[in-house]
Amino acid sequence: MHRIRAFLHPVFGLMLLASLAVSSATAQSAPPLDPTAALLVELIRVNTSNPPGNEAQLAALLAPRFKALGFEVDIIPTPVAGKSHFIARLRGDGSKKPLLLAAHADVVGVEREKWTVDPFAGVVRDGSVYGRGAIDFKGGMAVFVRAALMVAEKKIPLSRDLIFLAEADEEGAPFNTSWLSRDHFAKIDAEFALNEGGWIIKGDDGRAKYVSISTADKSSVQLIVTARGTSTHSSMPQPDNAIFVLSKAMAKLADYETAVQLTASTKRFFSTLAETSVPPMSQYFRDLVSGTAAKAQAADKIISKDPLLHSIMRNTIAPVFLTAGFRSNVIPGSADATLNIRTIPGTTAASMIAELTRVINDKRVEVKVAPPSGTSPSTATAAAAATMIPESPTSSELYIALEREAKVTYPTAKVTPYLFQAGTDAGAWRSRGIPVFGIYPYAITADELKRMHGNDERVSIESLRQGTEMIYRTLVRVAGKTP
Repeated sequence: MHRIRAFLHPVFGLMLLASLAVSSATAQSAPPLDPTAALLVELIRVNTSNPPGNEAQLAALLAPRFKALGFEVDIIPTPVAGKSHFIARLRGDGSKKPLLLAAHADVVGVEREKWTVDPFAGVVRDGSVYGRGAIDFKGGMAVFVRAALMVAEKKIPLSRDLIFLAEADEEGAPFNTSWLSRDHFAKIDAEFALNEGGWIIKGDDGRAKYVSISTADKSSVQLIVTARGTSTHSSMPQPDNAIFVLSKAMAKLADYETAVQLTASTKRFFSTLAETSVPPMSQYFRDLVSGTAAKAQAADKIISKDPLLHSIMRNTIAPVFLTAGFRSNVIPGSADATLNIRTIPGTTAASMIAELTRVINDKRVEVKVAPPSGTSPSTATAAAAATMIPESPTSSELYIALEREAKVTYPTAKVTPYLFQAGTDAGAWRSRGIPVFGIYPYAITADELKRMHGNDERVSIESLRQGTEMIYRTLVRVAGKTP
């Protein structure tokens, strides 16, 4: 045995050296990871799932990078420990008001068992970065950060300050940008801002079909549907059982579809889709915008099969909580369903209550606004305020510059304004008359869009690279001094 070991040892040693040599050569030949993708990996590895958020950890990661390139850095703590807003400002000559880049630092939680990778490891696989926030919105943050840092690295002379903001509590409230703006608005005041919002959607051929830049957001209002009946022993059920009454009301809402309401932006958006689609979809999009009532109704049925398109052309109704009962042998006297209503600009909570009350048509059922949660304002108050906010104008210098650079980056794509189907923190600026334009600054597929807030969220490295170049050129065009 000793002789055999003595004979095999040098053989295995040679094999090991050869293996190490191959590994070393492979490592040396592998290209370095794109800087934006590398930053995104780091951002994902800082777990900012909200609750609790822990956005201060991300601020600590970003601060030295901005300071090293001459940015002034402010970290604004909230009343919740570990939850902070991060602000970095690169000074221009002050001849124009600042340009703001806003990106939220927090992300939603995960169902770990449904992911094929660790959602907080920033895994790079098959040309993409995987992880919670890859699309919403740490990918956008990585693009915005890299573009801003490139302006400083290249020493671009600026006519306006460039401000980067990493927001806390966008996914959870109450210490979001509305809270920040109450006492610190001077630090984030700007002529206009870029935020999350519109989409760059790829077609089946891998090329971008369209670039949508959001100029407004849908609002959100929480409504409570309450059914009442006789509370009694479960052995003696009554015909007015509150849970059955609520179930019947919810069944009516499940079968109900709100009417199509196209804003100026969504009309342009669907007209753009008509130009970038093939028959018969192209005709359906045209009919939705300008067809007869019958043709528009038929088009709606086809187009609404796409959840994203369905959501931007109408008020949507989504049950999110059910509450009833407290003991197994007691029939409760009431049962509640909480509805999350996403509203087209101009829609009030009162009008939605009246509409749903009419649909349910049952005197035993009441629809009302959900009470405020914690320190958050009433959603009805927020929705009412949102109805007064005008869309950000496409005549803005920032929109025009972003549109131009989008066409350079994606020459086959159409660019269009867009009504964002969800909410963002843009209201802190739009409510003060400051235009905000939203974009997820990377081209994604329909499949990748479905992964947002879902499982195996990912964004392609090439899309991150292209988006960074697009945003960098936009910043230079809008904030740089004209030679």
